[in-house]
Amino acid sequence: MSITLMALAAAAVGNPDVVVGRWRTETRGGIIEIARCGPSICGKIVTSDGLATNPNLMDVNNKDPKLRNRPIKGMQMLGGFSYKDGLWDGGTIYNGEDGKTYSARITPIDANTLKLRGCIFVPLCKNQTWTRVR
Repeated sequence: MSITLMALAAAAVGNPDVVVGRWRTETRGGIIEIARCGPSICGKIVTSDGLATNPNLMDVNNKDPKLRNRPIKGMQMLGGFSYKDGLWDGGTIYNGEDGKTYSARITPIDANTLKLRGCIFVPLCKNQTWTRVR
């Protein structure tokens, strides 16, 4: 990698807004749109393999019975983050497959790659790499 490309990658990682955009998850063909929500960021579900099959999927696995009729498409699944030292931390990620919300951290690797970590509690964490959708 050239020095110029390395400098651009480093500058992108130091920019809190590098996470803004559409991201492909590692599993189930998910596309999440991350946007600024005041001083934080939030992420909504744009599509997934399940939504491609059934665009009317509902949040049937939610632990709160009152929320089981809300549509998956457009649902906020990321929120509550604070930016510090090059990463977004202290937020949450909702997993529609088990209806649970986990503590989360988002670490930009470069302008096109994010590392997400969701934890029940540390050290019981799961990591994923998301790639930017152009």
